[in-house]
Amino acid sequence: MKQLCTRYLYTDLLIYFMMNRRKFMRYCLALGAGGLGLGLYSWQVEPYWVDWVKLPMPVRHLPAALVGKTLMQISDIHIGKRFNYDYIIKTFKEAQALQPDFVVFTGDYVSTYKDKVLFHSLEEVMQHAPKGRLGTLGIMGNHDYGKKFAEKEVGNEVAALLQQLGIHMLRNEQQEYAGLNFIGFDDYWGPYFDPGKVMNAYNPEQAGIVLCHNPDVCDLDVWNGYKGWILAGHTHGGQAKPPFLDPLILPVKNKRYTSGKIELEEERTLYINRALGHLWPLRFNVRPEVTLFSLEPAIV
Repeated sequence: MKQLCTRYLYTDLLIYFMMNRRKFMRYCLALGAGGLGLGLYSWQVEPYWVDWVKLPMPVRHLPAALVGKTLMQISDIHIGKRFNYDYIIKTFKEAQALQPDFVVFTGDYVSTYKDKVLFHSLEEVMQHAPKGRLGTLGIMGNHDYGKKFAEKEVGNEVAALLQQLGIHMLRNEQQEYAGLNFIGFDDYWGPYFDPGKVMNAYNPEQAGIVLCHNPDVCDLDVWNGYKGWILAGHTHGGQAKPPFLDPLILPVKNKRYTSGKIELEEERTLYINRALGHLWPLRFNVRPEVTLFSLEPAIV
């Protein structure tokens, strides 16, 4: 009798183990499939799923004729060989169909590939870049200066090409269009960064917007009393942001500067675009972005 009970016990344990083993294997397969699906989504879906963000932009001293006009921001295109740039061309055509009044590009037009910048690819893509009915402007980013962000000749060639294609490049300069003054800084990590060159000469009584690739510049003592918007890029929104956690990749000193609208001291407002392109085609919970602002008078 004792032997019979023992045999039944072993049989029950074996059946229990086999049943739970099958259940365990199903769980493992489900987790594996979920991980594979998440990986494919982060690699093949989200990097190309553009978020068309629309926001009001209150501007001090805005001329009445510009109320309701639109300003489009595009940042961090990163043309190279790490992803198919037909996606950028397609997005540019969709952007142009919106007929923006102003278009600003806030840096990083290229990525180096085997120590080279693919100027022919940049030209092919930027021929399709959207243009503003009243003005089209750009500033430089760190990657536009080649290796170690220090190659002046590379940056100058990038800027010259964009200028030829109808994008007015501001390199520590300002330019007025229809009563709206655009102030453009050269890149913080690049060889020509000199914001004082332009900020010492700006007119605080004129409607103005600052273009600055790296948002860490917001913490420098360069503003000379400027009050208004600062449009930046550089961070890509962190590229990947797991739920309830901070972004995984954030190349700024001030980790508050991730993406979106951030109110700063002294009545300045920072907006960080999440980038249209990417250094590597991998995003999670941080979709690529084109921003469309609607201009309106600020209440002061």
